[in-house]
Amino acid sequence: MIEGRGPLRSAVTVESTGRTCPAMPRGDGMHPGGKVSKASSGWARDCLLACACAVPAAFGAPAPASPFDAGAREVLHVPSPDWRDQVIYFVMTDRFDNGDPRNDDQGSGEYDPADNAKYNGGDLAGIRKRLGYIQGLGATAVWITPPVANQWWNPRVRYGGYHGYWAEDFGAIDAHLGTLDDYRNLSRALHGRGMYLVQDIVLNHTGDWFSYPHGWKQDAPAAGFVLTPDGRGRTGPARLPFSRNDARDPAQHAESIYHWTPDITDYDDPEQLIDYQLAGLDDLDTGDPVVRRALRDAYGGWIRDVGVDAFRLDTAFYVAPADLQDFMYSEDADSPGMVRVAKNTGRREFLVFGEGFGIDRAYQDVQERRIEGYVRDAGGRPVLPGMLNFPLYGSLSDVFARGRPSAELGDRIRTMMARHGNPHLMPSFVDNHDVDRFLAGGSEAGLKQALLAIMTLPGIPVVYYGTEQGFTGQRAAMFARGHGSGGRDHFDADAPLYRYLQRAVALRREHRLFSRGTPTVLKENAAAPGALAYRMSAEGDSALVVFNSSDREALLDNLETGLAPGTILRGLFGISGTPADIAVGRDGKVSMRLPARSGSVWAATRTVAKPAPAAALLALSALPDHAFDGDFVARGRAAGMSSFLLVADGDLATAQQVQPSADGTWRATVDTGSMLDPAVPHELVAWSETPGVTSEPRRFRVERQWKLLADVADPDGDDHGPGGRYQYPGDRGWRDHRQLDIRRIRVSAAGGALKIDLQMHDVTAQWSPPNGFDHVAFNVFVQLPDRSAGSDVMPLQNAGLPDGMHWQYRLRANGWTNSLFASEGASATNEGRPVAPGAGLTVDAETDTVRFVLPAKALGDPRALSGAKLYVATWDYDGGYRALQAEAGTHAFGGGDGRRDPLVMDDTDVIVLP
Repeated sequence: MIEGRGPLRSAVTVESTGRTCPAMPRGDGMHPGGKVSKASSGWARDCLLACACAVPAAFGAPAPASPFDAGAREVLHVPSPDWRDQVIYFVMTDRFDNGDPRNDDQGSGEYDPADNAKYNGGDLAGIRKRLGYIQGLGATAVWITPPVANQWWNPRVRYGGYHGYWAEDFGAIDAHLGTLDDYRNLSRALHGRGMYLVQDIVLNHTGDWFSYPHGWKQDAPAAGFVLTPDGRGRTGPARLPFSRNDARDPAQHAESIYHWTPDITDYDDPEQLIDYQLAGLDDLDTGDPVVRRALRDAYGGWIRDVGVDAFRLDTAFYVAPADLQDFMYSEDADSPGMVRVAKNTGRREFLVFGEGFGIDRAYQDVQERRIEGYVRDAGGRPVLPGMLNFPLYGSLSDVFARGRPSAELGDRIRTMMARHGNPHLMPSFVDNHDVDRFLAGGSEAGLKQALLAIMTLPGIPVVYYGTEQGFTGQRAAMFARGHGSGGRDHFDADAPLYRYLQRAVALRREHRLFSRGTPTVLKENAAAPGALAYRMSAEGDSALVVFNSSDREALLDNLETGLAPGTILRGLFGISGTPADIAVGRDGKVSMRLPARSGSVWAATRTVAKPAPAAALLALSALPDHAFDGDFVARGRAAGMSSFLLVADGDLATAQQVQPSADGTWRATVDTGSMLDPAVPHELVAWSETPGVTSEPRRFRVERQWKLLADVADPDGDDHGPGGRYQYPGDRGWRDHRQLDIRRIRVSAAGGALKIDLQMHDVTAQWSPPNGFDHVAFNVFVQLPDRSAGSDVMPLQNAGLPDGMHWQYRLRANGWTNSLFASEGASATNEGRPVAPGAGLTVDAETDTVRFVLPAKALGDPRALSGAKLYVATWDYDGGYRALQAEAGTHAFGGGDGRRDPLVMDDTDVIVLP
């Protein structure tokens, strides 16, 4: 069992090894004397909280291999760590810090810190400069976006390659980021601190130099082929064989270094996924021996020449598993695969984890299975050691940001462990560069919960730069002169989220149970936000992790701990402070109050106290199997108490206080007004905090009737913005479908809940969006009759509500996000206060209808809906509202100025409910 311990510094008996820690200066206040300490218990060599020279181990386990073991020197090549124990800090290099302003502007119009589409000035020297900040967080590895030379500016899409994923030369450093020596110096500096270097790589594509704007013929790929010069006049990569990119040249066409193909239009077509262009990027034929060898040579060079310790592989879904196996395991003596290259440098556990951007909807595992197919192929042969855990990310966001029932995360934990052969090598994350920041639609309280979850579940936790500073912008800069920085640096080690993450990372690194253990879900709420509890177990040790994902106090009842009655659970960690110790009840169960948005961790000890004898009785009679169509009466018996609480779905805020009659019987009416989905099971329990008794839970279902309040047609073809002057983006994904055209809106109510059906001109799912629709974002504004004035601003859309309407609640949803906001704090530049639970969302593709269901709790339990007002507007959203410019671009709307013109393509009239 894990014994509870105090702060890390007092958790072990320290003996000086006499070695100097390379990570911290002497007398820095966090690492006394700069000496490495050794635990006499044998379970840790530790440089205290802020130092990653060695990862603290679980009790009795040896410390993992560390470059420190070879002495405190800066070297390129170090042994691989046990990756399960690492915590990765992910940096978008151009947006992190500017260590050398001399390389900022390369004179091609590609550099402008005021423009989010252009280079901002961050570089490799900037990362090296901030390693103390990163290590102080507790991170043990740094993942950087691709440092290779990139296409600096793409005039076709009016965007720059600052991010690193548009390679021009796979074997050279991008001039904006520094030199090869800068990269080596970063590697040495990391290794000297006992840290590791993770490089992002791309096999699937280069930059975007050719396209088929006027059509494509499969049997004649030279027809319609167009080369597009970049900002420097270049029409292709600099190095062979990738420079052979002109399909009009018969020799280059025959070499087939590229798939001469247009963009993917059907993401369900396996041939298109592998052979067609992803978002216009020139697709490499990774099955060709020449291409394979060139890629192995380029990326093997980064391991040999720079000392890279791991790769993150971009767009893995778009490369055939056989091609990835060649990249990893080729036995070519002159051009070996990455495993052999790494072993030749002393790295026997070289980690490569792929990106498979696939998010499953609740209780589905299609993407989980697909992701696992890139770890082991259909024949069981290894492909990649790990994959990013996108399905877990989706469930974390749904539960902790959008207020979905906690059982959705419980189910994801179960399927994650069942579907994946090695979930401990699957990096887990809350934010990254391709998705909305958690705080763009969720609360800080929810973010802390999501971060605690990835620190206590299997997987390698990844912290995206800026999360620890409360960033809401997807790719905002950390340094003062960069875009979105607000004109100041953001390397504040005293920031509340930075300090919180220090504690959460330390919890994981102190107790290997969380990096090595297996979770068992013990409690979850299928109907609403609320309790979620799981036990982490490894080699006889166990810990209990408990969340309340609700914004209201919740009841954790009848938790089957699997531990002996009377076992003492010692508080290890709490979001708001270390929780008090608790004892397992005489039945092996635990019941307790959970504060709103809490997260707590207890360690099971070997201490067992004798449970107190039962002094009271509380029983809840069985409920009928049929669904209730309204409120109903619950009955039972009680003894030894004057009153107790009757709690539905764990919500203590709406619990009834019940007083038993003189003969011990009791009855109470259960309010079902907020229970909307007949498929969802609800739970009722009777609970008395004193003397501490809980009834057996009873499940039931409710099927309420919806009443249609409004049915309004919207004109066909009015999806062209104010005055009809806007154009759709040039990409056929919009042009051929007009997904932003609203055709009809129907509004229904059940109690205080609203159901909003939006019938569109067309609903598509071209990009495999988890919400079931894409190429449109909906903005739904709700004004309630019994509330304060609210706001008349349409945040971030350069517009205000029509007809004097003021909203208290606003829904923003696209294919990947579904966020609800209250009007407090809303402005032209602020979306307002995030609200949970969010809206339920379903899609009927046959009728082109998107349905949103706003439960009464999401709307603050309105007393009445008569007189409520609704307004709906469409645009598109991709980490921010999609650009509007004078002329439509491939992925930008045309006909206006996005800095000041309304970002509204179609909208409804203001609808007043009767």
